[in-house]
Amino acid sequence: MTDTSFQPRVFSGIQPSGDLHLGNYLGALKRFADAQNQGVESIYCMVDLHAITVWQDPRDLRHSTRELCAGFIASGIDPEKSILINQSQVPEHAQLAWIFNCVARIGWMNRMTQFKDKAGKNAEKASLGLYAYPSLMAADILVYHATHVPVGEDQKQHLELTRDIATKFNHDYGVDFFPITEPVIEGTATRVMSLRDGSKKMSKSDPSDMSRINLTDNADTIARKIRKAKTDAEPLPESIDGLDDRPEARNLVNIYAALTDRTQQQVIDEFAGKQFGQFKPALADIAVERMSPITTEMARLMDDPAEIDRILTRGATRAREITAPILRKTYDIVGMVGATA
Repeated sequence: MTDTSFQPRVFSGIQPSGDLHLGNYLGALKRFADAQNQGVESIYCMVDLHAITVWQDPRDLRHSTRELCAGFIASGIDPEKSILINQSQVPEHAQLAWIFNCVARIGWMNRMTQFKDKAGKNAEKASLGLYAYPSLMAADILVYHATHVPVGEDQKQHLELTRDIATKFNHDYGVDFFPITEPVIEGTATRVMSLRDGSKKMSKSDPSDMSRINLTDNADTIARKIRKAKTDAEPLPESIDGLDDRPEARNLVNIYAALTDRTQQQVIDEFAGKQFGQFKPALADIAVERMSPITTEMARLMDDPAEIDRILTRGATRAREITAPILRKTYDIVGMVGATA
């Protein structure tokens, strides 16, 4: 369990990989906006250092970082209520990562399945950064003494490594300095699936643009993609159990529930027995109503990149008020000369 002596604090990061879509919004951005008014200090980060573990065109990286920042704000993140940063402007992330590189064990890193997935058969040609990615992720979290981290299922293993690193550091140095961070996985539509294949996660890498709703799509495009989403010939069931073995139907019900802050069963109660010819127009209306304002606000923000840069610089200044003392204390614990906690 998380030590109650640590101030509750939430950290989460998203990679600025471009082409934000509905899965990013429902799985992360909307959750962050909903959570920021709960009285817990929250830091939301564009993890641009993680992005360069694979090659990035510098112009694309700058654009994607600013676009992600615009997406955060357009989705409801208030940069005055929450701390909004890009990772590279807070050097303590990388500095603590080196300490953690020396705490983490090779065996731990070798068990990280995401490296195997991303490196594929050419692991020898992958960057050292991609291999050490989880250690930097641990530093991202613990440099804030974050007690809670909203994560998707695909990141749970990395958070377990973060807990292992914190435990080993505390044990090795005889301190109770880093919290044992808790994962936060809750709510509807944590995983939003492809509109063309309900067994696959919605992704920007899918060659079909019809498989996803982009946060830059206009109202007509959103409605058209919903209308053409893959479904089956059966009507909607009377209970969520009836969605078993119907991945496309389940996905659309999940999306409707998440967009309207309802449960899946509440959606089923309203549409039980109805065909998708009736359900899809209702879902399209809801999707347009919720998503169009985000698209409009993102476009407005992207027209003024200097303002986005100002927001991120201000966020970094606020973040370093937290991270600098924690790093200094870490260095002092480790025995670095000149470190004063």
